[in-house]
Amino acid sequence: MNKSYQVLAVMVSLALAGCTLQPDYHRPAMPVAAKWDATGQPGQAAANGTDMGWKKFFTDPAMNQLIGLALVNNRDLRIAALNVETARAQFHIDRAALMPTVDANVSQTSEHLPGNLYSTQSTGPVTYHQYDANLGITSWEIDFFGRLRSLRDEGLESYLSTESTQQATQISLIAEVATGYLTLCSDNELLTLAQQTAASQQHSYDLTKRSYDVGVSTSQDLAQAETTVRSAQADVAQYTRQVRKDFDALRLLVGTELPAGLVEHARLNKNWHFPATPAGLPSDLLTRRPDIIAAEHTLKGANANIGAARAAFFPTISLTTAGGSSSSSLGHLFEGGTAAWSFVPTLSVPIFDGGVNRANLDIAKTEQKIEVANYEKTIQTAFKEVSDALAGQATYQDELNARALDTAANQRNYDTSGMRYRQGVDNYLNVLVAQRSLYAAQQSQINTQLGLLEQQITLYKVLGGGWKG
Repeated sequence: MNKSYQVLAVMVSLALAGCTLQPDYHRPAMPVAAKWDATGQPGQAAANGTDMGWKKFFTDPAMNQLIGLALVNNRDLRIAALNVETARAQFHIDRAALMPTVDANVSQTSEHLPGNLYSTQSTGPVTYHQYDANLGITSWEIDFFGRLRSLRDEGLESYLSTESTQQATQISLIAEVATGYLTLCSDNELLTLAQQTAASQQHSYDLTKRSYDVGVSTSQDLAQAETTVRSAQADVAQYTRQVRKDFDALRLLVGTELPAGLVEHARLNKNWHFPATPAGLPSDLLTRRPDIIAAEHTLKGANANIGAARAAFFPTISLTTAGGSSSSSLGHLFEGGTAAWSFVPTLSVPIFDGGVNRANLDIAKTEQKIEVANYEKTIQTAFKEVSDALAGQATYQDELNARALDTAANQRNYDTSGMRYRQGVDNYLNVLVAQRSLYAAQQSQINTQLGLLEQQITLYKVLGGGWKG
């Protein structure tokens, strides 16, 4: 019995020191330019990328509160966290396969035989009893060629990939909540504008109606004035509906009831502040994006799987062993002279499998090449997203300035048209055209301001949670 466990100890040592057939891992080169400048084009200066806490980036109190609630209550984020727990448990299972499984067994065997079963002379029936108590290893594969270690490494990379996916989900959730709140603010501004426009046009319609009643205005003037009122009233209904939808969408993202008074105080026209983007962001900043980290862990897992496929060509050694006590009487089971043991090593050598092992290795190598392409494509997609966000950031402010000047010009035109109509110089059609142009310009200015703010949030998201210059 002592000799058998000495052999077992030697085999454990050999297994732990065994070789691995995994190919050496080398991170693929970045398939993109080295840097961006502030417009999304290749730049010269470099900035240091690091995690920027979301509370430092999203400083608006209402937005900050909503994001905090979402991180606690959002169901998609909970599912992502549970997926991480599942992947961690699976990794523990893969790792446990490297070690022997030791079981304790206590059993009783009773057998009754007729007297003439083994002899021509009947001696009467016989009943046998056997009691066993054993401690042993059940079919442990000794990992000489690293198959189990490769599977363990693959499980580890799968777990780490899932963990990074959870981080990507969290960053996306933060960006979605911030964008959802900005959309609510924007639609609230558009609703207020529509209400103000409807009230103003109702007043104009009332004046035109009185003029029509005394014969100063024509029926065409009255009809034209009514069209602006009805159009504005329709917009009020539309944006009222949209604000409610925005509220419901935000409540779903947050995962709980929203704070009281949120809609009433959701305004786009206030002092928003986001950290300035440094010039010359290096493209290797992308390697800190959780989705790219997840893609690289998946690639490493495919690399480890090649080692497992290679190990299938080599012999497999399994061991079953047990040691304990056996007796025909339960009362004498642990007395002297009842010791019993078994030691059963098994060697399995692959000789002919019809090409299955070769096909599995080819599949593993092909899957590794696929994951290289997926990793590179993920980086290229991320690079495009950052370039687009930087380009949007560089141009939205110019567009917003132009929109503001356009609104001011339309306001002057509307005021002049109204004055000329009241003086009898022009007809009401010119007033109607000017009013519609002003209303459209005001809507465009609000939408452009929303786009400018959304670019800041998009840049936070596509850079994997911020930057540091």
